Amino acid sequence: MAVPSRVLLLAVLSLLLVSVAVGHGEDKFQNVTYDGRSLIINGKRELLFSGSIHYTRSTPEMWPDLIAKAKHGGLNVIQTYVFWNIHEPVEGQFNFNGNYDLVKFIKLIGEQGMYVTLRIGPFIQAEWNHGGIPYWLREVPDIIFRSNNGPFKQYMKKYAKMIIDKMKEEKLFASQGGPIILSQIENEYNHIQLAYRDMGSRYVQWAAKMAVGLNTEVPWIMCKQKDAPDPVINTCNGRHCGDTFTGPNKPHKPSLWTENWTAQYRVFGDPPSQRAAEDIAFSVARFFSKNGTLVNYYMYHGGTNFGRTSAVFTTTRYYDEAPIDEYGLQREPKWSHLKDVHKALNLCKKPLLWGEHGVQILGKHTEAQLFEIPGTKVCAAFLANNNSKSPETVDFRGEKYYLPPRSISILPDCKTVVFNTQTIVSQHNARNLKSSKVAKNLKWEMSSEPIPTVEELPVDSKTPKELYSFLKDTTDYAWYTTSIELGPRDLPMRPDIHPVLRVASLGHALHAFVNGEYVGSAHGSHDEKSFVFQNAVNLKAGVNHIALIGMTVGLPDSGAYMEHRYAGPRAITVLGLNTGTLDLTVNGWGHQVGLTGEKMKVFTQSGSHRVEWKKADGQGRALTWYKTYFDAPEGNDPVAIRMTGMGKGMIWVNGKSIGRHWMSFLSPLGKPSQSDYHIPRSFIKPTENLLVVLEEEKGNPEDIEILLVNRNTICSVITEYHPPHVKSWQRKESKIRPVVDTVKPAAQLKCPNHQEIVAVEFASYGDPYGSCGSFLMGNCNAPITKEVVEQNCLGKTSCSVPIERELFIKDNDACPDIMKTLAIQVKCDHKKH
Repeated sequence: MAVPSRVLLLAVLSLLLVSVAVGHGEDKFQNVTYDGRSLIINGKRELLFSGSIHYTRSTPEMWPDLIAKAKHGGLNVIQTYVFWNIHEPVEGQFNFNGNYDLVKFIKLIGEQGMYVTLRIGPFIQAEWNHGGIPYWLREVPDIIFRSNNGPFKQYMKKYAKMIIDKMKEEKLFASQGGPIILSQIENEYNHIQLAYRDMGSRYVQWAAKMAVGLNTEVPWIMCKQKDAPDPVINTCNGRHCGDTFTGPNKPHKPSLWTENWTAQYRVFGDPPSQRAAEDIAFSVARFFSKNGTLVNYYMYHGGTNFGRTSAVFTTTRYYDEAPIDEYGLQREPKWSHLKDVHKALNLCKKPLLWGEHGVQILGKHTEAQLFEIPGTKVCAAFLANNNSKSPETVDFRGEKYYLPPRSISILPDCKTVVFNTQTIVSQHNARNLKSSKVAKNLKWEMSSEPIPTVEELPVDSKTPKELYSFLKDTTDYAWYTTSIELGPRDLPMRPDIHPVLRVASLGHALHAFVNGEYVGSAHGSHDEKSFVFQNAVNLKAGVNHIALIGMTVGLPDSGAYMEHRYAGPRAITVLGLNTGTLDLTVNGWGHQVGLTGEKMKVFTQSGSHRVEWKKADGQGRALTWYKTYFDAPEGNDPVAIRMTGMGKGMIWVNGKSIGRHWMSFLSPLGKPSQSDYHIPRSFIKPTENLLVVLEEEKGNPEDIEILLVNRNTICSVITEYHPPHVKSWQRKESKIRPVVDTVKPAAQLKCPNHQEIVAVEFASYGDPYGSCGSFLMGNCNAPITKEVVEQNCLGKTSCSVPIERELFIKDNDACPDIMKTLAIQVKCDHKKH
């Protein structure tokens, strides 16, 4: 296209420009607009790299470091949900304190020069209890969540206005000089919209109009909402939006990606799940090569579901495989490889935001996505190999380029490869958990939770009460009591036949006691909440007391008609009696919300004195409270507790719940989905920290450990075909120029927290294999590799080792025909004086 046509195109685009803010005449106030190319902040187009960090899933003491690591990782936006049910747990009573201090969190982001995307919901899903909707809303007469329903719209508008007004009062929107540049209303509504038919479509229209009417003066978005009404922007969620996103629903809206899933959240019973850094980088490069200008990593830091905040069956640990792990440590190579792709894309910024887009087919599986400004030499190319099994060598503009399988090479000047998504040149690391030398030899005491009978909990209902409506999300636990009187002739006469107690439940879990004795447990799963408990029981002639404790493990967070979900026992029978099956469903039941220990708050210092404790000795009975004291672990590393020997329950440190533990729910691999649980440093005092564990099953606390967590094992894996590190290049005077004397691949290592390299634990130049923390020698190795690495790295906080054959091979090359790999593993530690 000729230059005059380009000018004409820009003129047309300017007519389509959607302005959603009015400047206030001061430099700090930022006008946020958009067109079909990008967001425009204060008249300037931006490439936006965003990461989700939820303030509720970390502590205020962690926030500054998390935000700083995100910024250092190349992000310029932080995205967060707003969690209605923790801000308004009781209608009209608000909580914005501690790790619920939304305003403080946003201000900290702004102080570090970053932007914010605020997703106010009110439904957020987020694997958060009840999807963020407060329980009390279920009890509003005639309410239907997330539909064109009068009561729901009334409460939704009131909540949304409250949040927006709070942001305005603190001047947090960009139009007021604050960091918020985008707001989101609703969340992935297309998933359930058809279930509501016309009521769904009308609700979408209403929600958009209501949000825009709140006058935030920044754009509104709706994720996974193809029919988002103007001026609301529809955005993409998923793993590969560069291939799956059908695009904005109007030509004057930009392509935005609100959730690029960095892993897969886990539920209890799940095996480990991961997503490779290479795959994420590929997806980001693909999206930006197809006119995308904003990507958000969900999650960038997942954090911890403290207390009872996780959704149904979701683990306490959340998105630990994100670039910043649960403990706030950088997970490598994911963090650095994404930092590198951000750097590479920023080198392409001018052509990406102002160039003409074109596509050149290079082969059956290969292509070039091009961005050029006509009449200039400004050009960027994305060379893609879509073949997931084989590498390809392509001819592009007179040069040959090697492309590994399923990879994209980024050429900011259409000549120089500065980054390839499949070849990681940044460092790796491994997480280490070691026992604390201070917080050890724990002395445990125990106190049994009383098992009630129908005498303590008299019959108040003919049938067992529905669990959700009975508990009202105030606790996980509800007691159900009844009794039956049997004569000698009712009981089986043969010693090999026993009565069986059967309980059909709608979820989520259950423990059963007969005459005060624990007779077993059963539970559902994330995919199938309902279950049937059946166990042989010992019954006696006379009165038999049956006590069931029904449990929730978080409330549902997704799907249509969430206000019509149910849980708890629905049918109870005794089989195997001489007189036949006895139906106890309508026998008359007594009830109690919560445990006695919960009401006494035995997990607090004052509450712990309200019950009697005795020395814990071996395995305790089911439903027992355990307590001990520990001093603060040495150093400043993050702290975790490993729950070896325990089954299911909850953990408190100095009265603060760090979440549910569930060791007995094993994955298909035969291991718990989560064994280690984060204790934030801010929860811990220098000495005498009260640790209380509620154990629902038969547990033994003697093997519980307090651990210190670090990522001081760092590694590099580099091959001879790897490109040089992207930081070797810069754009200067519209050209890509090297910033180092010699541009070549090298192993780059840098210790965290100003530590230095104290040991080289593995080094091989040849064909090593394995991963960081578990490297193994191959058939080929240069004998002096470790010596070379030690000379370059020992005693330094960072080092670079070039991958040069003459550096490692002084005589004959024992395997000259193979492409060499250099693998290094070192240990970092603070310098010992």
